[in-house]
Amino acid sequence: MSNHIRKHDISIDPQVVRFIEDSALPGTGIAPDAFWQALSALVNDLGPQQRALLEKRAQLQQAIDAWHVAQRDTGHDAVAYRAFLEGIGYIVPEGPAFAIATENTDPEIAQVAGPQLVVPVMNARYALNAANARWGSLYDALYGTDALGDAPAGGVFDPARGARVVAKAKALLDEIAPLAQGGHADVQGYRIEDGALVPALRDPAQFAGYRGDTERPESIVIKNNGLHVVIEMDSEHRIGRNDPAHVADIRLESALTVIMDCEDSVAAVDGEDKVLAWSNWLGLMQGTLTERVHKGAETLVRRLNPDPVFTAPDGGTLTLKGRALMLVRNVGLLMTNPAVLDRDGNEAFEGLLDAMVTTLCALHDLQKPEGLRNSMTGSLYAVQPKLHGPEEVAFVDAMFTRIEAALGLAPNTVKLGIMDEERRTSVNLAECIRAARHRVAFINTGFLDRTGDEIHTAMEAGPMIPKGEMRNSVWLQAYEDRNVDIGLACGLRGRAQIGKGMWAMPDRMAEMLEVKVNQPLAGANTAWVPSPTAATLHALHYHRVDVAARQVEIAATVASGGPRADLDTLLALPLAEGRTFSEAEITREVENNAQGILGYVVRWVDQGVGCSKVPNIDDVGLMEDRATCRISAQGLANWLHHGIVTEDQVMAAMKKMAEVVDRQNAADPAYEPMAPGFDGDAFKAACALVFEGRAQPSGYTEPVLHARRLARKARGWGAQARRA
Repeated sequence: MSNHIRKHDISIDPQVVRFIEDSALPGTGIAPDAFWQALSALVNDLGPQQRALLEKRAQLQQAIDAWHVAQRDTGHDAVAYRAFLEGIGYIVPEGPAFAIATENTDPEIAQVAGPQLVVPVMNARYALNAANARWGSLYDALYGTDALGDAPAGGVFDPARGARVVAKAKALLDEIAPLAQGGHADVQGYRIEDGALVPALRDPAQFAGYRGDTERPESIVIKNNGLHVVIEMDSEHRIGRNDPAHVADIRLESALTVIMDCEDSVAAVDGEDKVLAWSNWLGLMQGTLTERVHKGAETLVRRLNPDPVFTAPDGGTLTLKGRALMLVRNVGLLMTNPAVLDRDGNEAFEGLLDAMVTTLCALHDLQKPEGLRNSMTGSLYAVQPKLHGPEEVAFVDAMFTRIEAALGLAPNTVKLGIMDEERRTSVNLAECIRAARHRVAFINTGFLDRTGDEIHTAMEAGPMIPKGEMRNSVWLQAYEDRNVDIGLACGLRGRAQIGKGMWAMPDRMAEMLEVKVNQPLAGANTAWVPSPTAATLHALHYHRVDVAARQVEIAATVASGGPRADLDTLLALPLAEGRTFSEAEITREVENNAQGILGYVVRWVDQGVGCSKVPNIDDVGLMEDRATCRISAQGLANWLHHGIVTEDQVMAAMKKMAEVVDRQNAADPAYEPMAPGFDGDAFKAACALVFEGRAQPSGYTEPVLHARRLARKARGWGAQARRA
């Protein structure tokens, strides 16, 4: 770090200086010296406050640990436990009823319900694909997945499967936009007559526009539950030429929003990595990001899609958004980064850097008079992960107030997404929302991180149930219901998103179609999906469920009968009380967790891959990020601590599963096997997450992963960080 450049009491990596002064600042009207002065003040003034908040986390955890240890002889007393948590300030008093006052949220946040993607911003191709996933081919989604009940065979086009796809898609179209008579499969041709669609829709108001000639339109636009569907006609297309109405595809408005992630799905440990993440975010905000993609002998250039334009029924112009509304997820409060050092030579908190720089980059969108705009209402949406309680939300609110002033933005231009994924936030959710009531635009649930924190917080209470049983625990349903109930009670309907978590199996779309409809039925107006294809299929759920109406129903039910779940249920601990596990159960749990940790960590540490599809012990591909790693590591740490397993058993499982992971990655030329030496950074990191799991702050994986990744990069693997 001796080459860092000193500016206004902070020292900055030269790569960061070049990015800020040569790329991010030009065009914003902000002078370099003014920016560095503001960043210095942010880092040096708020850094001590942030450390104090982290120290409070540690003090509360120490008190909870001591309480559980003291109760072991008498057993867990739920009433006394709640009183204890209230006494130490872990649970804060709830104030009077209120409603958020957030203004200027885009329709994708405030009014229209639909899928949400989360994508590593360090990978430009993934980021562009996600931004362009606003529109997806229903034909492709049905053909290329198991959504029909079976997966495609691959190879050349299968006409029989294609016919099944067309039949299924038109049946779905009959659900979304039924005709006054007959079905869409019977249509011999669509046309526009006196501003209406012929054949007529049962609800003529669903016809939203068209493109081309009225007698033979190229496309028809239909609207349902706020979402658009485009029926595309092409008599020369291999599908369209054999279709009676020449329908070549049905395109669904799919990923309404996408979170460009600087946090859990990336491996960013230094200035080089941060510049890559920020550069891609800047390109997205400017609308200039491109990526060359090689497919065989062909080279394609990916860029942001333009806005499609159609003719409205009244003859006017209908312009639809061509891209998902982009949010940015910054790093939470825990981690520091050597990209910037404070006045005392300490690494600056990474979340402060992210907040300042991603907001600076967003100025390029906020100041645009025209072109590829992200927010049409002049807002930036910053998702804040891993906050513990109202004090930390208030800190983030004050941080953004300070950044807005420094960058010349109106108050509350930055809208805040509160991720309800830590236990102290869940039990105080209403007060967390109140702490940022003028800028809250998003709350969501996150089962994996939330479960990891559940295990870590109650680590001393006793052994926990296996990971696979957590989804059936009583606290989880209370968590999911309370999140929606509290969000509606705090006035989020019509102003902000209430979200649900990820579908982690990208190859199991038939199961997703069966199960994930429960999230909009639960009152969530968005939920996470692992791919653009999954977004297209999940969009069908929002056509079937009118989420706005469902939220009204839920709010009325709660108003008349009270909350669907109470705080005491949320506080119920998932303990395996009095349970004896068989040897087979123990082996299965340990090996499953060990395999998942190793499969994820080896790519993170060795290759800088922060999120990927990792085969589990049964070779089912699962989307893994630090949240999935956290729950696995904390589960094993808990069983180790309470003597369900021994260190020797866990180490034997780690070595056995390392060989399995090596085999699963054998086709990757960049992969370095962990066996037989078991002495590489990745294997050591995976073991540390388990054997040192109790000592990790809140059970987070980041400190171990960052340290090992930095060591790996120091030995010449820096270029690998450019992979997401």
